[in-house]
Amino acid sequence: MRPTVRYAAFVALGIGTAIVAVVGFNVLRLGSRQIMVPPIVPPLVDERRAAEHLSSAVRFQTISRDLAADVDRSEFLRLHAFLKEVFPHVHAILTREVVNGYTLLYAWPGEDPALRPIVLMAHQDVVPIAPGTESRWQAGPFSGEIKDGYIWGRGAWDDKGNLMSILEAVESLAVAGFKPRRTIYLAFGHDEENGGAEGASAIASLFKLRGIRPEFVLDEGLLIAEGILPGLDPPAALIGIAEKGSATLKLTTTAPPGHSSMPDSRTAIGSLATALERVEHAPYPAAIGGVAGDMLRAIAPEMHGLNRLALSNLWLLEPLVRRQLAAAPSTNALLRTTAAITVIRGGNKENVLPETAEAWVNYRLLPGDTVRDVVEHVRRAIDDERVIIELLPESSEASPVASQTSDGYGLISRTVREVFPGVVVAPGLMIGGTDSRHMAGVAENVYRFSPVRARAEDLARFHGTDERISVENYVEMIRFYQTLIRHAAGVN
Repeated sequence: MRPTVRYAAFVALGIGTAIVAVVGFNVLRLGSRQIMVPPIVPPLVDERRAAEHLSSAVRFQTISRDLAADVDRSEFLRLHAFLKEVFPHVHAILTREVVNGYTLLYAWPGEDPALRPIVLMAHQDVVPIAPGTESRWQAGPFSGEIKDGYIWGRGAWDDKGNLMSILEAVESLAVAGFKPRRTIYLAFGHDEENGGAEGASAIASLFKLRGIRPEFVLDEGLLIAEGILPGLDPPAALIGIAEKGSATLKLTTTAPPGHSSMPDSRTAIGSLATALERVEHAPYPAAIGGVAGDMLRAIAPEMHGLNRLALSNLWLLEPLVRRQLAAAPSTNALLRTTAAITVIRGGNKENVLPETAEAWVNYRLLPGDTVRDVVEHVRRAIDDERVIIELLPESSEASPVASQTSDGYGLISRTVREVFPGVVVAPGLMIGGTDSRHMAGVAENVYRFSPVRARAEDLARFHGTDERISVENYVEMIRFYQTLIRHAAGVN
């Protein structure tokens, strides 16, 4: 072997050995980021009574619909009357304000006005049942039936489970004589499924008008994922510290109309298809950074095998990890601003060339990307001035990123670890929209978390058929809010 070749081989061996040593060292030194909490005595909950209350709440068909005229407002008023009946101490001690006719805002005054308040959010409205699917439910979609250890029906999970468990927690604390040191607001919107313009947005405006600056806000959001994250054995409670934005662009093309037997070289539908192909072939770049990076760093020490090795050595393996995550729609959405073609229109007869064709492309924005960025990105990708690009109303920027070192995040994390022993807590990114986005100008720290256990097979129940929550988990939800309120507003 020539000296130069031998030298190169020794160098390569040395570099390889060094890399292996660094990789192994990183795996071994990776320490847990989970806070240690002592065991607690679970707060007492009347399981049967609580389950019956949620069951009854599900029966009120508080459905949000696209057209306001189609919404049965009387169902919301019936729900309000029911809440007054089953939570007498809440309504005797807290002040209750009705906003825009149907949204509820409760205030539990604190003893120390110097302490900033906290806000617990949920929403009263639910999505409709998809026509033709009613017979596929194992229990009536608005029956609230309790069977096989579950409470069944639309809203049991999203979001009457949160609303009712918050009220159960406050009622039990009030009965026990608890007096909060800081003021607690309960904000229950009535139109979250339609964007929250009349509900949560109006409450946010009231807070601004009154100079109310909450310490933190907690709304529905990410869940306790069981068996969903590969390589992670314990359940993972993901606390949403940010929410993706949304922007829908309408693309319109025009061409001379006429008979299909004499097509021009450029047609409206063909031009639109070309534009859409260019959009799909110009995705935003994926990156393991921001909230996604924070989440992976938090769960990596709790993982095993190759997943632990890869996540503890992103300096070397980041491209491989990124490709793996980008391959699945659910994790791809954490890495980039995504685009989805959701609506397409053009032509109404097989032998007629349409004059116009249009498509809607919905973008979900990572924190850091803006609506303006998206419009310019699409304009560059299409690179055709004949394609009209319009930004549709009701677009929203991505939310600010809440702190992971704040008292609020610490209290939520601590409460999860106490009520759900052994659960791994990590920050996460909410890829859907919630009412909490309206609080961005009111509070610095807005969190999105529902203390709901979910396995992969449960995710289709969200807005789908057979929505349900287990009675056992519902009791845990009540305990979560009881404990969180004691920590946030009691004497520790």
